[in-house]
Amino acid sequence: MSMLLMAMVLTACGSTDNLSGGSSSNTSGSKSTQLTGQANNKDYQGVITDGQYRTSKSRGVSLSQESNQFNIKGFENQLLDISKKEFSTKKYIFQEGQYLSTKTVTNWLGRKTKSNPDGLNPTANKSTDPNKRNPIYLSQIDEQDYMTQDGKSLKLSGVTIGLAMNSIDYYQKNKFGATYETEISNAQMKQEGKKIADQVLARLRKKSALKDVPIVIAMYRQASDDSLVGGNFYAYSVNDGGTTKVSSWEPLNIKSYVFPIKTGKKAPNENDENSFENFKSQTQKFFPNLSGVTAQAKYVDGSLSGMNVTINTQFYSQTEIISFTQYLQTTAQRYLPANAPIDITVQSTEGIQSFLSRGANEKKFSTHVFNSY
Repeated sequence: MSMLLMAMVLTACGSTDNLSGGSSSNTSGSKSTQLTGQANNKDYQGVITDGQYRTSKSRGVSLSQESNQFNIKGFENQLLDISKKEFSTKKYIFQEGQYLSTKTVTNWLGRKTKSNPDGLNPTANKSTDPNKRNPIYLSQIDEQDYMTQDGKSLKLSGVTIGLAMNSIDYYQKNKFGATYETEISNAQMKQEGKKIADQVLARLRKKSALKDVPIVIAMYRQASDDSLVGGNFYAYSVNDGGTTKVSSWEPLNIKSYVFPIKTGKKAPNENDENSFENFKSQTQKFFPNLSGVTAQAKYVDGSLSGMNVTINTQFYSQTEIISFTQYLQTTAQRYLPANAPIDITVQSTEGIQSFLSRGANEKKFSTHVFNSY
């Protein structure tokens, strides 16, 4: 699924589907529970309680307001992909995390101190030297709950926990002062990440509702604040009910790139790079005043798994938008890599003007031009 549309993974159908043809109670028997419906079998249904979508208990909590929004989107989107490996969209129903509260996540993301013994980040050692200080390793925690139908009710049947680790820890020596950086190596990040994962799993098992359900823990390496793409998950572990320590990890080979590739940087695939450059060249020849054609591309095990193209330009009439979009449909089909899902967003200072999309293994792009009524 494309990165732009991934944020809408719980989009409802025209009418909500009930658990058994009508409003039905949840496990507590005190509230009416419905499902959002399923736009397609690639996405999960969500949970509606008393007519409202059930939001996360720790909604919006991270160590700080993330400077790179691509990190947040990549973290959430890729975590769903990992969950789908273990919890089928045909069998399981998605529920936003209900077992980690805002207070709990805030404490876990903090440093370990006398006043916060639950902190998963190391105690500060008072050093402000970037190479000597104890950095903040863990930056985000995301909980996803997976339910199954049990008669007219839902029961918890699995949980996924995402742990986002810093590649760079940004800090200030003085309040409101300059920002400094502590770089965290892959080896150091993975070592600390394993320790944190064990602590998280052990703590989760102390909750009665989570004692015997499978828990997936996935590890994410955040990109730097100035990156034009987010980070990527590098490993995950499936832990059967009752286990309190992670026994093994499944490595993941996911990498994100920005096209055009910077000078001196190696492209992940020369054919994909050439395809994009040809598309960019043809697009710029057709339409004046283009201020940029860029793309975010994700590779899994060395193969392109998706691309988001953004075209920035200035339009002067609706007919220009229509003509340009029609041209893009033909040009994209001819030049951009085949077989991978691709989204193309055409935008100006007034906002998004048109959108093109092609699913995996599809040949033709679908288009939509945004009109004003």
